[in-house]
Amino acid sequence: MNGAQALIRTLVSSGVDVCFMNPGTSEMHFVAALDDVPEMRGVLALFEGVATGAADGYARMAERPAAVLLHLGPGLGNGLANLHNARKGHTPVVSIVGDHATYHKQYDAQLESDIETVARNVSSFIRTSAKTTELSRDAVDAVAAAIGPPGQVATLILPADVSWGEGGEVAPPVTAPARAPIDRASVAAAAAALTSGDPAALFIG
Repeated sequence: MNGAQALIRTLVSSGVDVCFMNPGTSEMHFVAALDDVPEMRGVLALFEGVATGAADGYARMAERPAAVLLHLGPGLGNGLANLHNARKGHTPVVSIVGDHATYHKQYDAQLESDIETVARNVSSFIRTSAKTTELSRDAVDAVAAAIGPPGQVATLILPADVSWGEGGEVAPPVTAPARAPIDRASVAAAAAALTSGDPAALFIG
């Protein structure tokens, strides 16, 4: 199993089964692996801002994490506006950003950039996967960070050779933390205050 296949299977097992994407050549092994994991739904977008906006909106409506796949630093940059909205809205989004093969980065290719610095503007979790054998564990950590609470953007940077390399294994899934029960006495007190007829104000954080 290559890294991309293990990554997608791990995402699905952790409850992330939709990925909005605007991929490039660095992400082709991830795209190819979608055929091997039919449980993951890939949704192509023609612009990165559409992909990130769709991931934000989907995760808000579904109340569970969505993934977005972007091409290198410039692709991430093109999608920043809606990842910013996701961060401000505490939306659980796993942002997967493809990168050049680790051994190719020394050549400073046309789209080479410091992806971690770009991601830092919108992400509460950032990790660059260094080994195929560790990729799925990195993915579980990213999903856990995205779920929170609170929800947040978690960015996983995926070098091409880590994606296509063999030796990937599916990691045990992450489970969403149980929500604390609502204090019924507080709800009753709030309802009484709002229906008493006296002036009332709501302070919402």
